[in-house]
Amino acid sequence: MSRRLARGPITVGLVNNMPDAALRTTERQFRELLVLAAPDAELRLRVFALPGGRRSASAQSYLSERCAPVDALWSGETVDGLIITGTEPGHAAIEDEPSWPILTRLFTWAERHAASTILSCHAAHAAVQFLDGIRRHPLPRKRSGIFLCEKAADHLLVAGLPASWRTPHSRANDLPEAALARAGYVILSRSADAGVDMFAKERDGLMLFIQGHPEYDRGALLREYRRDIWRFLAGERDDYPDLPTGYLDTATAADLARFRERATAHRDPALLAQFPAEAERGIAHSWRLPAIQLYANWLSFLGQPQSRETEPAPADRAW
Repeated sequence: MSRRLARGPITVGLVNNMPDAALRTTERQFRELLVLAAPDAELRLRVFALPGGRRSASAQSYLSERCAPVDALWSGETVDGLIITGTEPGHAAIEDEPSWPILTRLFTWAERHAASTILSCHAAHAAVQFLDGIRRHPLPRKRSGIFLCEKAADHLLVAGLPASWRTPHSRANDLPEAALARAGYVILSRSADAGVDMFAKERDGLMLFIQGHPEYDRGALLREYRRDIWRFLAGERDDYPDLPTGYLDTATAADLARFRERATAHRDPALLAQFPAEAERGIAHSWRLPAIQLYANWLSFLGQPQSRETEPAPADRAW
């Protein structure tokens, strides 16, 4: 395999696999975080999309305007680092997801062709099953909120982070820490309440697995909570969603508790218009600085001289 040394701009690939409503927001979240993490670096972001799946007209417009097909990677386009987002799981077995065949091909490609890959939430679950046969297990209730995490290892990816920090989690499944440790994964951070937060493994490239969502903006969990309330009101789910843990101030939580009483007493989608409009004011972006440090460490690693594939990525879609 021909090689080159990393010099000049850093090219980051983002494989945006999110549901329709979150496509643009997810790109913005990662783009803003990368810029804050390396304000003086010359960065290029290339956004890719997986094929297939039924998409709305708005999502199709985003895909055609902003994204290259993931096939461009097989065809020779190169990136220094790759971020693969999660998505909402639709099946109990992850291998039954429509995206499974293309994701497994992407994992193999990333391991051989990117210096480092970040795998977010659902993508992390799929990757460890594919690479090491470690299966996720369903949680009794969705894990949603801001959780205190503690640093669990000395590693370049968590250098400069404090002994503990808060970060968002939003998922219906979990990975067993003992199985990850047996398979050689280094646990970077964990939460007493949320389980494993981040873990890493050196393969042909450095792979960082994140069960949480440090890229989330301040209102992301609130928007998810509101979406899940709408699903309850519309009869798409039987249970009313739990309020995200450790996320809102006391007054806002009380407002939302009163809204829950009205919603469970009178189940009507039209009621969502009465969702407290001021709820986001009760949110502190407490995880922003740790997230910036994490991504600064990752970009610093990508900027070091190391092996890459031959040709740099095209210069379009520059910052």
